[in-house]
Amino acid sequence: MSLFGSDVRQHDESVWERILPKCSTNTIFITPWWQATWWRIFGDGRIPKVQTVSLDEDVIGMIPLLPSEKDTTFIGDSSVFDYMDFPVVADRELDFFELSWPYIDSMNWSNLRLESIPESSPTLTHLVEIARNNGHEVSVTESDKTPYAELPEQWEEYLLSLRKKDRHELRRKIRRLDAGVKYRQYEPNNKVEMMDEFFRLMKLSSDEKSRFLINENKIFFTNIAAELTRRDQFKLFFLEIDGINVAACICFDYGGKFLLYNSGYDPEYSSLSIGLINKAFTINTAIEQGKSEYNFLKGIERYKYHLGATDRSVFDIQVSR
Repeated sequence: MSLFGSDVRQHDESVWERILPKCSTNTIFITPWWQATWWRIFGDGRIPKVQTVSLDEDVIGMIPLLPSEKDTTFIGDSSVFDYMDFPVVADRELDFFELSWPYIDSMNWSNLRLESIPESSPTLTHLVEIARNNGHEVSVTESDKTPYAELPEQWEEYLLSLRKKDRHELRRKIRRLDAGVKYRQYEPNNKVEMMDEFFRLMKLSSDEKSRFLINENKIFFTNIAAELTRRDQFKLFFLEIDGINVAACICFDYGGKFLLYNSGYDPEYSSLSIGLINKAFTINTAIEQGKSEYNFLKGIERYKYHLGATDRSVFDIQVSR
């Protein structure tokens, strides 16, 4: 059965999934299962268009778009997608956009609005140039940062890579926690059951996160947990003090990297820096599992730089007729 229902061929989805490891643009957010999970909740009756692009009988990319008469967009929403893009096979990017543009341009839109595109994406060069050469007005704006840290092979190496003050503070804060502290990763059979506990801590963290947790977003998070648990890509971590969960993190394990998707903590324990420490422990777990990178995803929260993050940018493209 098609992830998107009868309007998208199952063959296109299987091809999409098959080429992802070859794509220069590959992230968990441009997988068909992530986008279909979003569409089933937020699609609002709109019909996705998924087109396979081939050259000399080789598939070189996919066009997954959500059209409307006003704005045609990627399948998704930048409020819950940190990256959005076209899946394009590496070294075939120019061919892909030259072949794709007539199809994209033929769709009935006033604005082509493409959000959260990573700074390294070929979309920012090839699609922008082709659209301008075809007489369209194009704007490109930086919309956010997605800080990240490259990971060494050992935790001590990671600590030594931090600024001296940050390294000292992190070690001090970890030592300050007493023996009643536990750090746990939930196994696949009970991760989804623990999502309500995650929501409790996320809601406590800030008014902004509390407002974000509308019912549809909670359903989306829970469905993503179920889907990615099935694929062994979902990590749910808790920090526990005296039997009480005080901090939590959701990370994704994808492409040899950890991606920190969201987190929460109980402010009553904020003097112990529990949010920072729980995230540091997930970095340690990523190192122990041989991951090459820890991506903090969108936002320039200060703690990310205390944990050694370096900025990357994401951009929005708008093409107007």
